[in-house]
Amino acid sequence: MRLILVLILFAHFCPRPMTTLRSGTAGALVPIQEYRFGFTTSSISLENIEHLLLNDAALGVHKASAKTPHCVVKPPAPEDPQQCGPDLPELAWEAKYPKGSINPSAPIPGGFSFYLSGPTSFADHLLAGATEAVFSYRMMLSRDWEWVKGGKLPGVFGGAGELSYRCTGGRQNDRCRCFNIRPMWRENSLGEAYPYLPLTANNEEQLLSVPPVSKKNADYGFSVGRGSFNLAAAVGSWVTIAIRIKMNDIGQENGELQLWMDGVSAISVSGLTLRDSAESHIKGMHFQTFFGGHTDDWASPKDQFAWFADVTGVIVR
Repeated sequence: MRLILVLILFAHFCPRPMTTLRSGTAGALVPIQEYRFGFTTSSISLENIEHLLLNDAALGVHKASAKTPHCVVKPPAPEDPQQCGPDLPELAWEAKYPKGSINPSAPIPGGFSFYLSGPTSFADHLLAGATEAVFSYRMMLSRDWEWVKGGKLPGVFGGAGELSYRCTGGRQNDRCRCFNIRPMWRENSLGEAYPYLPLTANNEEQLLSVPPVSKKNADYGFSVGRGSFNLAAAVGSWVTIAIRIKMNDIGQENGELQLWMDGVSAISVSGLTLRDSAESHIKGMHFQTFFGGHTDDWASPKDQFAWFADVTGVIVR
């Protein structure tokens, strides 16, 4: 019965007219010229977008880490006096990184970790075979932020069934059946993409060709485009991160990955393989953040905070 409903929804979705986005903050949240429909928790007006509360049930939050809550709070006022007015987020998820904390499963857990599939109608379209989507959010770091060696930020994920949740943390098995792409900060506020993709020779070649610096990490993912964007502006002020994922056709190496910061394209990679079977789908957002790394030299040197708001997703096709 569910499969029939999904097919009906997908058939209804296909002929919808494209929507052209607005500029400014709206353009940073959805930095493409055309999309079909989507959702957002932002108060910013966007056409053909379902506006939702920052609420777990409404956004399809699941598999949340029990050790690291993601409380909804009123975020602090930004430090930048130019960031004012009705477009400012009124509510945000707060991530706390206690002194000495690294990932959410460590003895001192920090940040938070959960998955987000979007509202039911959106999730059903992903399941029905949507092949291209953009996910975004606004974020702000506490004013006395210290970067240390680096840490993870929320990104996107997908794959075949439950295997889609098993692509991070250095896992090597079934890597052809999942993908996970999260931004990452490094020392001195340098930004990069940190993808886990199927382990093909062509994926490695394409990822390592991204400037200014890209490298393969033993047993873990790839560091892609380190220094292609800078997160210093997020200290005490809101910035916008957006990620576009385009699935490859089965048997072809024509998948794509793109990342924007504040509406400016920082990383763009084509010629990728994200799946080898039609069972693999875009699943939504891996809303995870922490210091690390998996060792204590990555740990936060003091209690620090970050806020995440205006969670947005659109289906392109």
